[in-house]
Amino acid sequence: MADQYHGFHYDKDGDGIVTVTMDMDGPVNAMNAQFRSALAETLDRLENESGLAGVIIASAKPTFFAGGDLKAIVAAEPGQEAEQFDMVEQGIKAPLRRLEKLPVPVVAAINGAALGGGLEICLACNHRVAWNSPKVKIGLPEVTLGLLPGAGGVVRTVHMLGLEKALPILLEGRQLPSADAAAAGLVDELVDDVDALVPAAKAWIKANPDTATQPWDVKGHRIPGGNIWSPKAQMTLSVAPAMLYKKTRGLLPAPEKILDVASQALIVDFDTALRYESRALAYLVTTPQAKNLITTGFFQMNSVRSGASRPDGVEKRQVKKLGILGAGMMGQGIAYVSALSGIDVVLKDISQEAADKGKAYSAKLIDKRIERGRATEADRQALLDRILPTTDAADLDGCDLVVEAVFENIDLKATVTREAEPHLAPNGVFGSNTSTLPISQLAEASAKPENFIGIHFFSPVEKMPLIELICGDATSDEALALAFDYAQQIRKTPIVVNDSLGFFTSRVFSTFLDEGARLLTEGLDPVLIDAMARQVGMPIGPLAIQDEVSQELTRKAAETHRNMGVLGSKADNSVNIEVCEKLIAEFGRGGRYHGGGYYEYAADGSKKVWPKLYELWYRDDVDLPEDDIRDRILFRQVVESLKCLEEGVLRTVADGNVGSMLGIGAPPWTGGFIQFVNTYGLARFADRCAELAERYGERFAVPAIVTETAAAKGHFE
Repeated sequence: MADQYHGFHYDKDGDGIVTVTMDMDGPVNAMNAQFRSALAETLDRLENESGLAGVIIASAKPTFFAGGDLKAIVAAEPGQEAEQFDMVEQGIKAPLRRLEKLPVPVVAAINGAALGGGLEICLACNHRVAWNSPKVKIGLPEVTLGLLPGAGGVVRTVHMLGLEKALPILLEGRQLPSADAAAAGLVDELVDDVDALVPAAKAWIKANPDTATQPWDVKGHRIPGGNIWSPKAQMTLSVAPAMLYKKTRGLLPAPEKILDVASQALIVDFDTALRYESRALAYLVTTPQAKNLITTGFFQMNSVRSGASRPDGVEKRQVKKLGILGAGMMGQGIAYVSALSGIDVVLKDISQEAADKGKAYSAKLIDKRIERGRATEADRQALLDRILPTTDAADLDGCDLVVEAVFENIDLKATVTREAEPHLAPNGVFGSNTSTLPISQLAEASAKPENFIGIHFFSPVEKMPLIELICGDATSDEALALAFDYAQQIRKTPIVVNDSLGFFTSRVFSTFLDEGARLLTEGLDPVLIDAMARQVGMPIGPLAIQDEVSQELTRKAAETHRNMGVLGSKADNSVNIEVCEKLIAEFGRGGRYHGGGYYEYAADGSKKVWPKLYELWYRDDVDLPEDDIRDRILFRQVVESLKCLEEGVLRTVADGNVGSMLGIGAPPWTGGFIQFVNTYGLARFADRCAELAERYGERFAVPAIVTETAAAKGHFE
């Protein structure tokens, strides 16, 4: 019978091979205090084991190993770098060095995800056998959490693969399927049956009894591709910093630290490089960027995706038949992602030609997947067979869910609601894909407002991961639950908000566009405005993105709101509306796809600022501090997000952070617009808001929820 050491099972067979099976407390194996104790005790026994022929590291959990203890990492504070360094060095690095210096072969038997610390354990083994299954993911995703692989991952990967092959694995943080991990050199052997893992590991040990020394511990070891003096390494390191800066804009310290440690691994000896890696990790765990990325990117993202915002006590349902009203840009995208997920889709438009064109969009996208080897002709046929283009409302009979994706016109939306709703299945739900119009007002056209909900998709639907679900005054838990289940069914991340003009994402996004327009009308160079937005971490500047959205769409939305009598959203978008209307009325500048807007667009895709902007608004005597420009762009959106939380538009902080990251383009380093306030400091944030409000207007006044939260909890959670 196997012995146990704090969750490690120790089992020695008749051939002298010990299988150490990790089965720690909790749902997953993690690099926590229990792991450190178990590993140390297990190594004590292995080092004194008589007749030892080999060691296998296996897992009793579906996940091989989940990685570091992120709760402990988030709790680390500036000033604790020395403590973090000692923990990594003594608690993790030293035991893993002991493991790889055992006088017998050590094999990792990878039965599930081996990410981060899990892969680092495997890299300390002489051989890695993995189950060739979709359930297995292998990689070093620490960079996505503002960290680096600090248990030897950077140094071992460089020594094993060389700098050129190691950097993409370290800097992209991709989670690779088993076969891809093997092709990358992270896995040595694949088996098709999970039960064959340990036998395969034992067979390798018996066939390679003398393979007990890691390559980097062999005298004369050379890193693949050469050390720091090799032309290939020098070429890589000469271009890598500039490429990295272009991607991160200097806002994320983790990629820079990874590159630094990887380059040091080419210069110093192996153990010195490991210590250098530990110091880099000890620094990163105390940074606000890591706290933000872990809090939102891991904990809150997992909470949202696991259904924290889904109503309790409502049975889970699947949408089997979906109706889509409108086969334009949004409708055709919704049809594709739904059919791709196995849902039968009825794509209805006012003409057969328009409906057929909408279906053709799915054919175009699946053809691209076939070209890239991600789909087959059979997949294509199955997908297209699920989409019925039609003009006949009767084809909607029995739909579990109907989503209207027609123009933002309340009368048109009311007409299609009344036409389609009678065809819903019993307890079917009607969803409106509106980006701004109040759901309670749209639901007035419904015979069953309790089954009416907002389902806000983002464009392009096939690429954008977020869906914003909007509950009207009458929306039932059952309707919300079905919409939530549908979002997950098509592999989207749903956030749930309450009804309000613009909801959460469009309301906050409008302040980004509006602040850009205000800076323009105050006399700033349009090039500077967009550059400052990118410098703060926004994916694109407010003037450039307004051109993509189109001034014409902004004008139409404002006109619709006036006609509905709902003008007066608490987010003041007035200056942007005025500028858009002026550009259209006086100069015919409706946006990129209307002949140009703030920018002129060439046939080759290049663009330059429309020269007339300088005549209309630019003043060379205006010289605002760059810190103020950046903070105006960022704080405007943060303040509006806090107002949404204060007013109850946002139901949870997590929905706000995840929604701003996935739907608005909040800079990744912030962890979302509300999480940003936590690490900026609530008191400091309030003070900065007061400064901005005094200089630039009341739109920057700090919401009361900030001071209330500071007094009650000290942070938003």
